[in-house]
Amino acid sequence: VQLVESGGGLVQPGGSLRLSCAASGFTFSSYAMSWFRQAPGKERELVATISSGYSTYYADSVKGRFTISRDNAKNTAYLQMDSLKPEDTARYYCRAASAFRYWGQGTQVTVSS
Repeated sequence: VQLVESGGGLVQPGGSLRLSCAASGFTFSSYAMSWFRQAPGKERELVATISSGYSTYYADSVKGRFTISRDNAKNTAYLQMDSLKPEDTARYYCRAASAFRYWGQGTQVTVSS
């Protein structure tokens, strides 16, 4: 089982990034996919979730700015992040959840001018 995040980086406030989470080793289409983030000194928090049936949930702090999606044909989940703010700076992790839970290693997002 493997989850590999990519797409992080340094971006100016107001900018955009698209994170990807490539999955392998399990039946991707059967799992809910989530993005979490953890800033230094803070607890890991849920950012967004997309169910196997494509229902979505967003934390209030990102609602209207972030969009979660999935492509089951590519075994990949995405997080489109627009109108980024300095407080979005964190390490972003994807998680697959169903009968089991799997985590990726994360990708760093830094929002700074």
